[in-house]
Amino acid sequence: MAVPMISHPMGGRAVEEWIAKHPDQRVPDKIRDRIFLRAKGKCYVTGRRLMPGEWDLDHIKRLADGGEHRESNLAPIWRERHREKTAEENSDAAKADRIRRKHNGTWPKSKSPLRGGGFRKTRDA
Repeated sequence: MAVPMISHPMGGRAVEEWIAKHPDQRVPDKIRDRIFLRAKGKCYVTGRRLMPGEWDLDHIKRLADGGEHRESNLAPIWRERHREKTAEENSDAAKADRIRRKHNGTWPKSKSPLRGGGFRKTRDA
């Protein structure tokens, strides 16, 4: 299999794309710089100009949804927006999981079901 090549953000020759060996591998500083330059120093979600220390790297397609831990799937994001985006994605994934489990019948039944008074035994006429 051929190694993917990407163009260098500063122009010039093409370079090999960085691909992590495992999902927990830290992105090297050299690659972080290359990703930041490729994005022209802007948040890929908000378009905001990023200052040092206020940005993170984000997986464009999250790993839980089949995204890969590689350079082409990473982009700089404003740290405040990153927290919001991650919370939204986790909430959406949890809801989809609940719906799927309820549909499959694997969602646990309530240990304390709601109790009601039921119907009256006789009607007042």
